[in-house]
Formats: sequence, C-alpha cells, structure tokens
Amino acid sequence: MLNSGRLLVLLEIARKGTIVGAAGALHLSASAVSHQLARLEQEMGVALVERAPQSLRLTAAGRRLAEHAQAIADLMDVARDDLRGHAVGEAGVLRLGFFASAGLELLPRALSAFAAARPHVELELILGQPHELVPDLEAGRLDAVVVFEHPLDPWCRQASVDVEMFFDEPQLIVVPLRHRLGRRSVVRLAALEGESWIGTRGGHSGEPVLERACAVEGFLPRVRCRSDHYQVTINLARAGMGIALVPALGLGDTAGVHVCRLDHPRLHRRIGVATRGTNENPLLRSFLTDLRSAAEEVGALLGAQWT
Repeated sequence: MLNSGRLLVLLEIARKGTIVGAAGALHLSASAVSHQLARLEQEMGVALVERAPQSLRLTAAGRRLAEHAQAIADLMDVARDDLRGHAVGEAGVLRLGFFASAGLELLPRALSAFAAARPHVELELILGQPHELVPDLEAGRLDAVVVFEHPLDPWCRQASVDVEMFFDEPQLIVVPLRHRLGRRSVVRLAALEGESWIGTRGGHSGEPVLERACAVEGFLPRVRCRSDHYQVTINLARAGMGIALVPALGLGDTAGVHVCRLDHPRLHRRIGVATRGTNENPLLRSFLTDLRSAAEEVGALLGAQWT
C-alpha cells in the first residue's frame, strides 16, 4: 500500500528540485528525505529520480507519480477543510425528528436562528409521533426529537435517552360558533358529557387522551369522527361535526370556530426535546441553545394567551 507521507516527500522534491529544499519545506533532515525517497522507489519497483553529483531530476515515472501525489494532497486538503467545518459546528448534517404541531411555530423559530448562522449545514427533518421517532434517536439515526408527553399518557423513557422539558402547552376546546359554549372562555370537561366529539386515533398506548380524561370524569365521549391532523379537526368543527380537544400549538386557522380554555389539571402536553447523551455531533449543542430560546418565547406567548 502506498504511504501518503512518502508521496508528499516526492511531491516536495518535484516542487523544490533538490533533497535539501524538500527537507526544509517538510521540516525534516536531508537524510530522512533521502531515506523516504529510497523506500518509495523500493515500494514502486521503479526509479523515480535521476541522481547526479550536483543535480536531481524526476524520471518519467517520478513525474507521473508526483501528479498523483498532487491530486492526493489536494484531496487531503479538501477533507481537512471539510472536517474542520464539522469540528467547529459550521458544516455537517443535523437530523431532527418532530411532531406535526411543533412544526407550525416552535421548530421554525429555532431553525430560523440556527440556519441563519450556519448556511452550510444540511438539515434532515423527519415528521412523526414521539413514540415513533425515539427508537430512531436511540439507534443513532436522529440527533434530536422534539417531543410531547401527556400526564394522562406518559411514554416509557429509555436510559439511553435524555429528555428536557420546556413548557406545558394547554389543551383547548374548539366548538362551532353557534354552539352553546360559543360565549364561554373556560369550560370543565364534565360539562361536555353528551357532546359529539371529533377525536384522535391515540398515542403510543393506543388509547386517546380524550377517552382517558373522560373516563376519569365518569363518562365516555361520543366520538363521531377522528383525525390526527388538527387543521382538519378544526375544519370539521367549523362544519358542525362536533367539538374537539386541540393542543394550543395545533391551532391554525380558527375563523368560524370558538376556542375555550379547559379547566382540567391533567389535560395539557409537556413540550420538550429528547437527545442521546453520547451524541458527539457538534451541531447539536448549538441547535439546543436555539431551541431553548424558541421554546421560552413560544411558552410565554401561550401562557399570555391562554392562562
């Protein structure tokens, strides 16, 4: 196998024209350069230089190998510059998982600051539920996952995953404008027994949070239809299909519906981020800093609007 160090010795000989000149450029002794050249010729099985008492000249084979050495040196420079960018967090790939409603406000705020400072970073964004994405985080296929957790439906955290929670997001009640609750600002869940609901299909446990919460109140909700897309849910409520439980981050276009706060101690979502403590991606720390800032802003906005 060719030794890259010896190839660089030959390249400097080609550039300087003498053993002494190459030795000075490489910060080696002349005898060390001569030894490396002799070893390279032995490995290649061909003379690479013509030696004379007062001169040294590359043979045709030597010139050809020097051209290859130059290409290798250029490639090493590219690799060095590329990895230097990775090392200081100016280049590379950051792979993020997120749930849909985090992509409406929280994640764009964080990525706006992050990407503006790092235009050469490649982002891979994967949409999914936390229980779907965390296994990819554990396996090293994702660097971080923006997550939520319901107090009524906690997910089992693994020792290999670190979770940092940022703020509590309120769950809200969305009703058609002409609904009997259309003038209420706060409503209790127990007062909604007998309503027609637009439900969801459930989280990692398979049992939707709405059904869990209503069971605690002593009744089962009458679910008329289901959707895990909150804007679809709001549109269905606008069309009079029923009322819905929607997290604050999931509110989009609310024209034609009324939104009430829900008075319930355990009907909210905790919003945070899951990471691996062993992850050495230098981009991750910078992203987490921007995500924390975005979460502080979004949490304050939601608190001011719905508390």
